[in-house]
Amino acid sequence: MHDDRRLTEARLDRFVRERLDRALYRKSLPLTVTAWDVPDEPVPFAEAIGQDYQAVQQGESWGAPWSTKWLHVTGEVPATFGEPGGRIEVVAELGYSNEMPGFQCEGIAWRKDGSIAKALSPLNKYVSLEQLSGSEEPDRSIDFYIEAAANPDVAQGWTFQPNPIGDKATAGSEPLYKLGSIAIAELDETVWELKQDIWTLSGLMHELPMELPRRHEILRALERMLDVMDPDDVAGTAQAGREALVQVLSQPAYASAHRVVATGHAHIDSAWLWPVRETIRKCARTFSNVIALMDEHPDFVFSCSSAQQLSWIKEFYPELFERIKVKVAAGQFVPVGGMWVESDTNMPGSEAMARQFLEGKSFFRREFGVDCKEAWLPDSFGYSGALPQIVASAGIDYFLTQKISWNQVNVMPHHTFLWEGIDGSRVFTHFPPVDTYNSELSGRELAHAQSNYREKGNSNISLVPFGWGDGGGGPTREMVAAAHRTAALEGSPAVQLGSAKSFFEQAQAEYPAPPVWLGEMYLELHRGTYTSQANTKKGNRRSEHLLREAELWAATATVRKGALYPAAELKRLWQLVLLQQFHDILPGSSIAWVHQDAERNYAAIATELEAIITASMKVLVGEGDTVLSFNATPHERSGVPALAAAPEVTSDSPVQVTEVNGGYVLDNAIVRAVIDGNGQITSLMDYATGREAIAPGGVGNRLELHRDTPNAWDAWDIDEFYRRNVTDCTEAHSVTLERAGWDAVVVVERLIGASPLTQRISLAAGSPSLSIVNQIDWQESQKLLKLGFELDVRADRSASETQFGHVFRPTHTNTSWEAAKFEICAHRWIHVGEAGYGVAVSNGSSYGHDVTRAVRDSDGGTTTSVRLSLLRAPKSPDPHSDQGEHELTVTIRPGAAIADAVEEGYRTNLAPRTIAGAEPVEPLFSVFNAALVIEAVKLAEDGSGDLIVRLYESLGERSTGLLKACFPVLSVQATDLLEEAIEAPTGVVLGSDSVELMLRPFQLVTLRFKR
Repeated sequence: MHDDRRLTEARLDRFVRERLDRALYRKSLPLTVTAWDVPDEPVPFAEAIGQDYQAVQQGESWGAPWSTKWLHVTGEVPATFGEPGGRIEVVAELGYSNEMPGFQCEGIAWRKDGSIAKALSPLNKYVSLEQLSGSEEPDRSIDFYIEAAANPDVAQGWTFQPNPIGDKATAGSEPLYKLGSIAIAELDETVWELKQDIWTLSGLMHELPMELPRRHEILRALERMLDVMDPDDVAGTAQAGREALVQVLSQPAYASAHRVVATGHAHIDSAWLWPVRETIRKCARTFSNVIALMDEHPDFVFSCSSAQQLSWIKEFYPELFERIKVKVAAGQFVPVGGMWVESDTNMPGSEAMARQFLEGKSFFRREFGVDCKEAWLPDSFGYSGALPQIVASAGIDYFLTQKISWNQVNVMPHHTFLWEGIDGSRVFTHFPPVDTYNSELSGRELAHAQSNYREKGNSNISLVPFGWGDGGGGPTREMVAAAHRTAALEGSPAVQLGSAKSFFEQAQAEYPAPPVWLGEMYLELHRGTYTSQANTKKGNRRSEHLLREAELWAATATVRKGALYPAAELKRLWQLVLLQQFHDILPGSSIAWVHQDAERNYAAIATELEAIITASMKVLVGEGDTVLSFNATPHERSGVPALAAAPEVTSDSPVQVTEVNGGYVLDNAIVRAVIDGNGQITSLMDYATGREAIAPGGVGNRLELHRDTPNAWDAWDIDEFYRRNVTDCTEAHSVTLERAGWDAVVVVERLIGASPLTQRISLAAGSPSLSIVNQIDWQESQKLLKLGFELDVRADRSASETQFGHVFRPTHTNTSWEAAKFEICAHRWIHVGEAGYGVAVSNGSSYGHDVTRAVRDSDGGTTTSVRLSLLRAPKSPDPHSDQGEHELTVTIRPGAAIADAVEEGYRTNLAPRTIAGAEPVEPLFSVFNAALVIEAVKLAEDGSGDLIVRLYESLGERSTGLLKACFPVLSVQATDLLEEAIEAPTGVVLGSDSVELMLRPFQLVTLRFKR
């Protein structure tokens, strides 16, 4: 029996490969093709068609990396084409190098009127006569254009070997592709349908257990089909072949079969192994395919995330955008996610994460009248514990993730569950058991979804997103055919085409009391993304804080002085920052071109925001000689109130500096630090507690260089074994005192491998923290640089800042879940402590950290080591990643509570600004409890002139306080993130110009003050 089965399967495979595939098209005839090569960057259709086109032949080489070739295709449909059961199509073989759609050349077919017909890719090579004409009754003349993009396979067959092709300057000029046949052809629809029958049944058969009769029924049916087929007359016997399969295809699914809602999808990375400019074209290709498929299949539904991508279509392809709007209205093209892009969620700051939903949902509402109710993040590299509150505050009911299926060690215990965030908010969440967001609805995938589903007995429905992503064209007609065949097929899950929302509504009704997952969903992979491409991360961090300052001071200038609020400029800059928080840009996992663009964008963003800030400050203070300090932090600083400007109150005494054994002691009567002759911190004491922060025999400012050769995914991964190979960079070339006085600076020069490093260790008068500014010319390859502090603290957990709060993580490794978190993400600060004492370490742009415990040799007690990951040097996808100059700031604050850590994070990232003027600036808002942190002050999005203030409880405890407006107010409203009025949450009591706050831990509140 088993040998017979294998023989049948081999016979079937050969029949499909050698007979059926070759019979799909009854006849074909080459068309006339001329071509024009775009000299540099892509050009619009109107410009391209006016060029001088030259004859081109099949087999000609074309396409230097990143180039574009326009093809003009003309001809007539022969009279012999168009027999019953046939479909006339143009089949374009652009020279595809493999069957990996989205990772090689791609094309788009343009009609003569400048509208798009559809795209062309390795698994979607056709465009029908009706699609070319835009009419159900086309004429028989062929005259259209193909915009062919020579995108290189940067991944090199998914091996990710280092290569220069991801940088346009080094990609070379050798052609990558050979032009294939471009012909008019007649598809035999019966043969095509037979192929889909076979594909579905064969796939199902291979997934059924050997002992099930159903498997053998399908096998025998396929044998009968092969027996009735004439290999020399496939077209003539295809109908008989289909009839031999009718019985097994018509047997309905069991009542207990797993139910699948299949929603069309195309995960298009907004930049990755291609630049943003190519993503725009990938979106046009995919969305035009989707529209064409919807025209033929009214039941086909496509879920489309990322407002940014649809905004590009509106700007660059307005005709296609209007067609999308029609399909949105029809319920076939469904915007999902409610975000500007599918962003990273580990590293974006609090306000940036909120703005992802503000900008995304606002765009979908404005352009389509759609209010997204599901957050859609299948591919982000882990999910912040703050997200449930943020999505709930944006009016979103559901959350979808997929990437957790990539975990290296631990398996997520649920597929449908309530996800509880750090503040207690819960969101109904689904993690599709199909374990892919690029399904083709194969038998293997559907069977895996059914067997893998972990809610059996409680629920029986899951979601499957299907379609080729990244410019691969999205869903195909073959996938829709598979969905139709598996709608009710014995042995298979029952597939229903539908939207994500329809799935969530069914799932929630079926499973009203699902289990709860508390806190972050940490991805046990891609931990290197907290560190790769340091300049991109620094640009993001700086942009977030510049936007805070620009909005704050511009709003203050509007209220205090009647200045014009630059709403349009701020929105545009916010959207650009949000784009660059996409989950392959901010994480540093894109080609060089992408990060070069990002750094140019960040420089331009900084220039514009600095101009807005300066202009606002000048308006606020007027002409005068008084030196005023602008404090944009939410805490008082050097005598300057939060969110205000006033003369600084300086310390009474300078920093005392003593030279000892080639090193220095820095003492400002708040903190005392001892720096040894190698520039390491051997003692750090705060006078308030009198306690030593550095562990006995340990040091701070320890630099360690690790070998960094992950098993795969260079820019993405740090694997735990990096710790086994380390070089202590203890020796300093020099340790000198640069200056002493109101601040003391010790300069340490050393060599890290082949990379010169200068550290400026400084203590300012009145400062509770020691600052270390690292300037390095990084020249390493596949190395990881860590900066650590060995602390005399017994901490069984660490606290790391995340959006609108912090998350605790164990420092021990009791279970595999804790052991897997050997590299963690923190925003501006990380804190370790024991009862009554702690230490805070803050940073200016570093996100990767690790916290470990060690036993003291002296008495067996435990100490805690906190380390920051400063720099990496991965070789792929950017072989020169992070090479060159960097400046990275770190501070350490002994005797710090969580509240001090919060303050220190803002202090490190928001330096005061000084300007000469006539008068101080009162804050627009005051809060009478430092635990309640104002995160944003801005004018309302609707142009009403109302003031929006967003604040949160920052300490993870019940906190009360009064928020008071320091300007005339007509009324106060509570709002959601979209600034729409909601009922005031419990603990928020609205007054006439103030709000009493009794907030739960980490609670987020947005308020509108009407002027």
